[in-house]
Amino acid sequence: MKPRFTRQGKAAGTATGGRAAHAPHPVDERLPPLRMAMTGLQHVAAMYAGVVAPPLIVGAAVGLPPADLTFLTGACLFTAGLATFLQTLGIGPVGSRLPFVNGVTFAGVAPMLAVARSVRDRQDALPLIFGAVIVAGLLGFLAAPFFSRMVRFFPPVVTGTVITLIGVSLMPVAFDWMQGPDAAAPDYGSLRNLALAAATLVIVLLLRRFTKGFVKQIAVLLGMVAGTLVAVPLGGVDLGPVRHAGLLGFPTPFHFGAPQFGGAAIVSMCVVMVVSMTESTADMLALGEIVGRPADERTIAAGLRADTLGSALSPVFNGFMCSAFAQNIGLVAMTRIRSRFVVAVGGGFLVLLGLCPAAASLIAVVPRPVLGGAGVVLFGSVAASGVQTLVRAGLDKDNNVLIVAVSLAVGLIPIAAPDFYHAFPAQAKIVLGSGISTGCITAAALNLLFHHTGRGRAAQEEETAEPMEPAVRIAASAGPDVGAPGARAS
Repeated sequence: MKPRFTRQGKAAGTATGGRAAHAPHPVDERLPPLRMAMTGLQHVAAMYAGVVAPPLIVGAAVGLPPADLTFLTGACLFTAGLATFLQTLGIGPVGSRLPFVNGVTFAGVAPMLAVARSVRDRQDALPLIFGAVIVAGLLGFLAAPFFSRMVRFFPPVVTGTVITLIGVSLMPVAFDWMQGPDAAAPDYGSLRNLALAAATLVIVLLLRRFTKGFVKQIAVLLGMVAGTLVAVPLGGVDLGPVRHAGLLGFPTPFHFGAPQFGGAAIVSMCVVMVVSMTESTADMLALGEIVGRPADERTIAAGLRADTLGSALSPVFNGFMCSAFAQNIGLVAMTRIRSRFVVAVGGGFLVLLGLCPAAASLIAVVPRPVLGGAGVVLFGSVAASGVQTLVRAGLDKDNNVLIVAVSLAVGLIPIAAPDFYHAFPAQAKIVLGSGISTGCITAAALNLLFHHTGRGRAAQEEETAEPMEPAVRIAASAGPDVGAPGARAS
């Protein structure tokens, strides 16, 4: 067989210095420019709604006029792009160098609204929020190495549970998108909106089933384009954002005033930072499994530094706290495009969108039901990846089954019973209201209890019967002729 030659003229597969030359890891792969651009844009389309929602909600709460509201939204897009660069490309010890998209974390919305309600003059709300985010980001940056040491408490039984919870926790977002952008609107949940979502989902599935190569990999993006075109004759596309958007706009530093530092606001945002770092740790562990480069302590510390440094810098350009976006993990899992440079290109698109409101408005044209139909595939892929990890976790052991069962139950409380924690203090509800955080903490704590204390280390090696399949135990006790799985003839 003739050796294949790369552009550098070296034969692929030949020995160099006694060691075989290897292709780069898929995470470090550089795709052709067109494919890089299209897949990067797909990442932006998947997370766009999540990035613009917090500034729209907070901006409306503090009474910003339309021009300033557009400015705030663009600023959050711009800072999301900068944070994505830090995470994917990295600078020294900053950045996980994994295909992570970073953007405004929704966990900070409720505390920011509380800050807005606490001030007499609403014009002071944003400077107070920005000051709190800067302090929380800097403190989180210093704490990143200590947080990363928790990685040894995240074996597959923990990571699989958390990955599954990430996917399941995001599904209500997709279901809400499918019904429409405004729960108070007359057409919310209408047959037209649900039909648009279903059509988008069917188109994505058909593209995944009957196409190959690059077209198959960008099926979600093509599905959203097709769904938008279907919505045009149905009156589901609003072109208003395009008509009223400016061509150029730069997020002037401290546009809304110099940052202010209030104790209560800082404490509140520090709590959000802890939640964000917990979720980011879980997300990095999940993505590491999906891309085949498990996140170790060093990677997690670098990733948390990128999150927290990005958060500290974001208010300078009028943005909010940044965190990894879990929904893009589903896109990586589904497309199997694991290149971090693809996501970096997506970060470039985010920066351009922040600098060009007119371009940003093009993505805003995509109807929310269309995003919901695509979200079912994206978020479901995350949950499926979690199940795959759990398969390797050793669920034939009673202790592991208990860890998964209890952690899933705790993590599903905010979804199954949203008012469950209504009697708790507001600060506590910030943590308890995130099923990903509570599920992750519960799984890590139970893993510590069962596998790292007392007889736990020895007990985890003991073979136990499958607690959820009594028929297997009966068959096994009856002898190998009964056909128990794995039985051997004597």
